[in-house]
Amino acid sequence: MIVPMKKVSLVVMDKTREASLEKLREVGVVHLEKRAVASDILSVLLDQKINVERALGLLRPYLGEAKASPEQESNGAEMVKQIFALEDERKALQEQLLGMIKERSRIESWGNFKPGSFQDLAVQGVVLIPYKLSRKVYASLGKEDLFIRLAEDKAVVYGLSVGKEIEGEIPFVLPEHSLNELEGIIQGIQGKLQDIEIRFSDFAHRKEAVEAELEELTQHIAFETARAGMDRVESVPVEFAVSWLTGYVPDDAVGILKRTAAENGWALVVRDPDETDNPPTLVKSNAFTRLIQPLFQLLGTTPGYREYDISLSYLLFFSFFFAMIFGDAGYGSILFVGALIFGIKSARQTGKVPDGVLLLGLLSLTTILWGTITGSWFAIQHIPEFLAALKVPFLASEQNIKHLCFVVGAGQLILAHLKNIKKALPSLTALAQAGWLCMMVGLYFLVLNLVLSKTEFPIPTFALYLIGGGLGTFFIFVEQKGGNFLKNIGKGFATFLTTFLSAVSSFSDIISYIRLFAVGLAGAAIASSFNAMAGGLPAGPVRIIGGGLILLFGHGLNLAMNALSVVVHGVRLNLLEYAGHLGMEWSGYTYSPFALKHKALPD
Repeated sequence: MIVPMKKVSLVVMDKTREASLEKLREVGVVHLEKRAVASDILSVLLDQKINVERALGLLRPYLGEAKASPEQESNGAEMVKQIFALEDERKALQEQLLGMIKERSRIESWGNFKPGSFQDLAVQGVVLIPYKLSRKVYASLGKEDLFIRLAEDKAVVYGLSVGKEIEGEIPFVLPEHSLNELEGIIQGIQGKLQDIEIRFSDFAHRKEAVEAELEELTQHIAFETARAGMDRVESVPVEFAVSWLTGYVPDDAVGILKRTAAENGWALVVRDPDETDNPPTLVKSNAFTRLIQPLFQLLGTTPGYREYDISLSYLLFFSFFFAMIFGDAGYGSILFVGALIFGIKSARQTGKVPDGVLLLGLLSLTTILWGTITGSWFAIQHIPEFLAALKVPFLASEQNIKHLCFVVGAGQLILAHLKNIKKALPSLTALAQAGWLCMMVGLYFLVLNLVLSKTEFPIPTFALYLIGGGLGTFFIFVEQKGGNFLKNIGKGFATFLTTFLSAVSSFSDIISYIRLFAVGLAGAAIASSFNAMAGGLPAGPVRIIGGGLILLFGHGLNLAMNALSVVVHGVRLNLLEYAGHLGMEWSGYTYSPFALKHKALPD
């Protein structure tokens, strides 16, 4: 159920603005209207929040490996500074390491030598100049050129020219360190980098302090945004100046706000939102319908304030779509075991099973039920007799399953128009929705005739009357929102082309539910193919090991593809076809009151 909202305007003395906002935040029921505001304080807070979020991002790779460490006081702001300092140190060391590795690669062909020995020899009158020469240049050296060859490869000769430089060639630049010294430096840098990784892991173990700092900054930003967004009466003495703000409060929380306003001497105006207002959406769900909320959060969908809460119908239809797409009781059993393991683990850690895990459990049970009544267990052709006895004969026919898809599809779309009729009453536009509903019933029979069988499903005469009469009724009443009745009929027929195309789209919407059968059939075919591949191997260890690997890979791949199909097809039928006939745009935003969620950490 979408909770009704009241729009409130709150007026306070400007000199008590901050204190009033603190009280309002303690009450925690007002969703403030968003306004574009700016202040120096807000800019500083936003920069600080960005830094804290970056610090948490740096810790994220270490969360899985964070080990317990002795309890110690952690200051979030100080930790953020230390994390950035540590990251700067790591970057500097990584750059230094890269330079050392490049230098090692440059000189390793010369072997290990002390660069200073060349100067020592020069002092004694022996001048040795290192060169890295191509084979062509090396071959062109004359007898007068004294050249000591040290090493060579397919393209290059390494050596020392005695007494003079070789004309046209650039001498090899001597390194600052010997090869052994470079190895020591590289190992030292790598050791420091490992120590930094350990320190990052320690910070990750104490990330709660950084998260608390982020929460505190978020609350400061919300407070400063509210303070900067308050309007103020100008051109009045400071002692008489007032400020005000506007927002939205759930209908059942208005009493709390009124009591607080009376206690603090605030002026409070409460009214119903206008048509031009856009209140936030607060959905109240029971323990069952709440299971679908994790999926809504994953999709980022929130119904508009004046739209429908379709949590229950979405959950029921989605469960059925999920079961048909996976279509196999064996797969459902795997998912149920997974849900059971995650549920037990979460219950032990937090004392609560997340709604997402409960949703997975429900979906897996519906999949087991569907697979049981259709006799599908890992696409095995000959299942045990006690499982075969549970099959429903009606569902043994592919034609019947297709028919069921159209029944469910038409039923879901008809339900959408029943909701529209209820919402439109007592307006005459409800009759337009009733006309469209009748047309949907007629289109259902047309789909059966055209898609399934012309002989088995002949079009009944009343179906044609329902299509034509329903469409005509829609044209007559769709614009009956007041005013001249005949003129409104003209307005309705003025949209003939758009409405006709929508009617055609409704026909295709019913047909689109055949995807449930098609995707389920494809999954079963893939599973059967892998079963045949495994069964076709020679008897003995080859079949046991090779067949096991084939089955593990094949059914695992099929499970992943089914999960993707649920997102592509199962979610689509609810979000587009069903919600489209409801006229939903998912244009809402979630109710988020101005509230003090957690106490700030002590300094």
